Amino acid sequence: MASSTSSATAGRAYLAASALGALNTANARSPLRRQGIGGLLGFGPGWLTSELPLHAVGWQALGTLGLARRGALRTPAGLAGLGLSVASWATLVQIYRESTGAGVLVDQALRDGLGEELDAGRDPLAPDESVPLTRRELVAGPFARVKRRYVQKGPRLSYGDAGRRNQLDVWKRADLPSDAKAPVLLQVHGGAWVIGNKDQQAMPLMAHMCDRGWICVAINYRLSPRATWPDHIVDVKRALAWVKANIAEHGGDPDFVAITGGSAGGHLSSLAALTPNEPAFQPGFESADTSVVAAVPFYGVYDFTNRDGTGRADMEPFLAERVFKATLTEARDRWDQASPMSWVDADAPPFMVVHGANDSLVPVEQARAFAAMLRAESKNPVVYAELPGAQHAFEVFQSPRTHATVQGVGRFLAAIRAREGQHTDL
Repeated sequence: MASSTSSATAGRAYLAASALGALNTANARSPLRRQGIGGLLGFGPGWLTSELPLHAVGWQALGTLGLARRGALRTPAGLAGLGLSVASWATLVQIYRESTGAGVLVDQALRDGLGEELDAGRDPLAPDESVPLTRRELVAGPFARVKRRYVQKGPRLSYGDAGRRNQLDVWKRADLPSDAKAPVLLQVHGGAWVIGNKDQQAMPLMAHMCDRGWICVAINYRLSPRATWPDHIVDVKRALAWVKANIAEHGGDPDFVAITGGSAGGHLSSLAALTPNEPAFQPGFESADTSVVAAVPFYGVYDFTNRDGTGRADMEPFLAERVFKATLTEARDRWDQASPMSWVDADAPPFMVVHGANDSLVPVEQARAFAAMLRAESKNPVVYAELPGAQHAFEVFQSPRTHATVQGVGRFLAAIRAREGQHTDL
């Protein structure tokens, strides 16, 4: 039996741990800060907890059990800690329940943006989109490894001469015929233009699309500070040119290529979609076709100049030092040219813009403004899905919110295929 001294120590430790857990739960519920260093520091814990709330209950409960065995609950401090933990667990369960409502919100966003075209893209023989996550999938959320099911081992594929930063993976079902002419989705990873690789994002999305007969292409691209803008978008364009020239060999349709990406990848995919065949971004391959049929940016940055005040003012020093190697004042034209908002016009392809309302890295207000600009200018459909409770990079995990969102993206892209008079699934 634990001594009174050790019980008191365990009680104080449990109270401190419970207070920290409750604070993190509150941060997951609604970020304590959205700007400055506070927003950056709060992102990681809030991101993990908001997408994995039941996992958080589990590890907090294990901590409670361990300290209870040391006598923590026989002290006033320990009982106070238990009260905080119970309140935290109740809130985490509520966060989970609210995340399961994402499907209704995504469906409404699709109907608002596509109208009757949404149902025109539905294939009655396709898998049921309403199937929820299984318990096994839910538990495996942060640990699921799906790439090996879709990427065949073999020689590394390169689309340029920048070594591993110009490599890509082709994702597809093993039973996909070599002459399938499958639709293609190009995935651009995020990482603030300075980190990241093709193996870290959009795994649930690419797996879902591959299951529905699509081919997905995940790319690396050159990163700052070694790379200087516009190297990043040049690589994305070069990858698009590679896809158009080579994807038929893998069973893909070079005439139906869509693009997606998250964060910096959301910025790059949007910019690529809005600048088809732009010579400034295609040095040495100006004649290559880099157009896309649709774009699905997740939590992207859409303006570097902060023209309407919806961006983060504290991004400017970072971008100036690492990405542009010049300040906004010194190179405003280049910063403006790099901003998707600067390229919005009537010929913008169909867009589905996805953003979390709790994003503490890229303000949701900028996504709203970008979607509004597209709706005002573009002659093509614009879907804007804003997800309550979702943090930046939420769809990295296989969570109920991710599950609903990737299904929504599949329905959006199926509707765009139907607009082109093509079958929705293979």
